[in-house]
Amino acid sequence: MEAELEAVILAGADEEEIEHIILHNIFIDRGITHTAQFNLENLPDEVIRLNFRFERSDLHRLMAVLRIPSEIVTITRNKVDGLTALCILLRRLAYPNRLCDMVPMFHLSTQSLSQIINKLISVIMEEHAVLLNNLNSLQWFNREKLEYYAQAIHNKGAPMNNCWGFIDGTARKICRPSENQEEYYSGHKRYHCIKFQSIICPDGIIVSLKGAYPGRRHDARIFRESGISEELVQKTCFDTRRFVLFGDQGYGLSDVLFTPFHGRMEDLPAHQQSFNSAMKVLRIAVEWGFQKVISEFAFVDFSKNQKMLLQDVDALYKRIPTNDGKRTVRLGLDYAFVDNVYGGDVTNQMDIMS
Repeated sequence: MEAELEAVILAGADEEEIEHIILHNIFIDRGITHTAQFNLENLPDEVIRLNFRFERSDLHRLMAVLRIPSEIVTITRNKVDGLTALCILLRRLAYPNRLCDMVPMFHLSTQSLSQIINKLISVIMEEHAVLLNNLNSLQWFNREKLEYYAQAIHNKGAPMNNCWGFIDGTARKICRPSENQEEYYSGHKRYHCIKFQSIICPDGIIVSLKGAYPGRRHDARIFRESGISEELVQKTCFDTRRFVLFGDQGYGLSDVLFTPFHGRMEDLPAHQQSFNSAMKVLRIAVEWGFQKVISEFAFVDFSKNQKMLLQDVDALYKRIPTNDGKRTVRLGLDYAFVDNVYGGDVTNQMDIMS
């Protein structure tokens, strides 16, 4: 035990992990292996889809796209294969169940499950977080794709032909923090929350997810602080053509962002009323994108489990992969995981093929 303690202390383990090692050596028989007995191949297809939100074959493809290593090793030397670790994480996110509820399926202690989840989140975020944080990291995101998106939105009734996507903020309710409560309290929502700023394309791809920000921040302030405006200028403004996003009135007009005309609908001229009505219908797509995340992975919508000081709430939300139409709405993934046919509201609304 002494050698194990020394190793984890040098690795920067916290008090909880050190305590786990001590208790593990006191109460658990040393002959018990850390190898998980979980076997995905023994589960029926319907159980896999229900518990992990993906089909059997897609789990293997998701593991390849995420470049998850073949073996996950935690700071306390728990070892599981990469596919098992992915299933543990997806099961945790699929529903607000307790770790102890997952023990019968994976045959691991709650401490081991927690460490595996945290380790895999760390691996995925280290590898793929840049894809969410900066549009310049998306090699596929070019003028040709912007033209494709803009045409799809225009074909569905948008008055302009250069709108390629939609921007909006979402507030995720959290457990009331013991520190900085006022910073995380949203007077508009009337609860404690963190906010994310998302950009969604007409094929359901979430190409940017900035956050998390304290709940009291306004969308316009988040837009300024996120640096997304500069990224949009670099990626969507060309000498002969400029592409724009569409967002709500709180953002304000800019070279890269359009908003509805201000004023009561009945007081606006006919052409402005027509513009607002058309874009309101299309903008629903971004709401569906947010809803898809929490409907498939309800854990992030259960505020009592979203404890800022006890877990990385930001990373839990960003790392979620969900399916929309034939492509995956991927928070943190690249542009490669295709041909999922689970049905998607966004792609159906836009009549666009991924």
